[in-house]
Amino acid sequence: MNKLQLFFHHLFRFIWNAIFILSYPILASFGLIFIGLTFLFSKLSLLLTRLKPEGNKVVFKESDWETLPYSNDLLEAKLIKQIMFGPSGFRLRRKDGVPSILGDYVFGKKVRVIEEGFILEKWNTLESKEMPDFDICLYNPDEDSLRSLTTIKCFDWHVSEKTKHELSFKWFDGTQGGEVKVAL
Repeated sequence: MNKLQLFFHHLFRFIWNAIFILSYPILASFGLIFIGLTFLFSKLSLLLTRLKPEGNKVVFKESDWETLPYSNDLLEAKLIKQIMFGPSGFRLRRKDGVPSILGDYVFGKKVRVIEEGFILEKWNTLESKEMPDFDICLYNPDEDSLRSLTTIKCFDWHVSEKTKHELSFKWFDGTQGGEVKVAL
């Protein structure tokens, strides 16, 4: 390299380093602000979901038969299928030993307890590539009946409103959402 090329080499290297050194704190601050805002909105969303409960939520653990909370010691669940980075499927049975229609199906981990019974996710398939495919059902423990309310093709759903004769479900699949109203 001659002296002129060496001069321009050092000059451009100096300019490049100066741009990097001056812009790095701005880029790092933007990243920290983005992470902080994401965390803040996550906590705010968690707080807002607690204000309007949709019934008693039930969370299962991976174990043998486990008593289903809020079921007055009537039902118990056992993990059957765990989809990697996805949902878990469970078998349900009555704890009192009475044969039940529940033993024929696999259910998701979302269980909502309402006055009329239990709202369950009844899986229609156990194949990972065909998921999500399940029916939202109402289980009446007094009659041991399982009635399909609606079919939803996403895992993100919740009970948005309950009236005396009607339930509203809201769902979101990542790109679109909707609301389904069903009669009880």
